Amino acid sequence: MLSNIIEIIILSLVQGISEFLPISSSAHLNIVEIIFEFKSNSLLIDVSLHFGSLLAIIFYFRNELLDLRNNQQLLLLIIIGSIPIIIVGYFIYTTELIFLLSDNLELIAWTTLVFAIILYFADKNKFDKKISPNLNIKTILYIGLFQILALIPGVSRAGITLTAARFLKFNRVDSTKVSFLLSIPALAGASFLGLKNAINQPLEINYLIIVSIVLSFLFSYITVKFFLIYINKFSLNIFVIYRIFIALIILKIIYF
Repeated sequence: MLSNIIEIIILSLVQGISEFLPISSSAHLNIVEIIFEFKSNSLLIDVSLHFGSLLAIIFYFRNELLDLRNNQQLLLLIIIGSIPIIIVGYFIYTTELIFLLSDNLELIAWTTLVFAIILYFADKNKFDKKISPNLNIKTILYIGLFQILALIPGVSRAGITLTAARFLKFNRVDSTKVSFLLSIPALAGASFLGLKNAINQPLEINYLIIVSIVLSFLFSYITVKFFLIYINKFSLNIFVIYRIFIALIILKIIYF
């Protein structure tokens, strides 16, 4: 029992921190599970971890989300920007391609490295566009199409949406807000698909699932709060360096 709790704490911590940072939560969860051979993880636990993150981002942006009733244009843009990943994501899950990619450490290493470098060049942008009035159908579709790449482990949904927004010359804070808002439909879709598949398995609503949701919520909320503070003062270079470091370690393990 103690070992299960420890595993859930680690997985919740990894999920909570990496989901909203540009470092790829799927890659980190896969790496941790493969290296440490966790036995507590299951489809229900995975769904619970993502659901906890979803609740955290909704709770953090609750005022902005309630205000969308008065800002229907932004609501429509978020919906439009989410359509590409919902369609492609559903196809990948139903064809089980996602499961073929998720355990591929070599793929994770190379995508982590390559998209870190792309993020670096995107973040060198010195322009300062804001969401209003520069976010429109064209720009949100551009970001939404980039978000499809996040279905590949190691790319990072937060990372690729930040990259796209920075290439479009949005400032770091507004790029992050767009990324966070787009994460809500993406996380909701992932939770729905995971729950749909989990229904076919023995359903045990036990303490591990409750603990994973609560801890994932807490770690996700703290990450979002402090990342927004950080991004207001600093560049994304620390995440670029971290990703390159992690990628090189994995590549060394694979090839040497």
